[in-house]
Amino acid sequence: MKNKIYTLLLLIILASCSGSKSLTNQSFSKEQTQLISSADSLVPMRVFKITNKKDSLLLRSKSAYVKPSPNNVVLKTFVNRLYATVRDSISMGVGIAAPQVGILKNIIWVQRFDKENHPFEVYLNPRITKYSTEKQSVKEGCLSIPNRSDMLNSRSFLIEIEYDTMNAEHKNETISDFTAVIFQHEIDHLSGILYLDHLEKEIRDAKKNKL
Repeated sequence: MKNKIYTLLLLIILASCSGSKSLTNQSFSKEQTQLISSADSLVPMRVFKITNKKDSLLLRSKSAYVKPSPNNVVLKTFVNRLYATVRDSISMGVGIAAPQVGILKNIIWVQRFDKENHPFEVYLNPRITKYSTEKQSVKEGCLSIPNRSDMLNSRSFLIEIEYDTMNAEHKNETISDFTAVIFQHEIDHLSGILYLDHLEKEIRDAKKNKL
């Protein structure tokens, strides 16, 4: 009887450890949690800038998968603080990505100009699955690149995306026009790509075409 009890306890402990490890791999690190929890959920976070060397290195890093969960307090706090940042008068924009506040997770906020009242919406693990060959020219700026904006001609007019919601629903959607540009811009951030990279490519291609 004692052996059965010990065996049962061992299995419970092993299952608990396995579950904890899985949760840790899909949630925030200790350092990320400390940064997120350093202030109330309504308090904006500091925007990382390419003019700061340490910030710039992080902005060039790839973000990681985040497990969607409406019950994850840290995730909810971070999503709220990220929204507070993009709506703050100091850093107001039409979109923001988690790396821009120092958190390398696949989370973005985008203002939906293609919807009534132009709401802001949050997207977890967004991925562009298709780019249209039709392009559009749009002037872009970035919260992480102060005092600068440039005209880009290489953004796709229409994209297809897939993403997770906070309620752990997986969805697909087709986005077009200016809102598609915002999605492309913010999803680029998750791969450590800045809009300047596209601009530099356009300049190189233009020079090649002149030769």
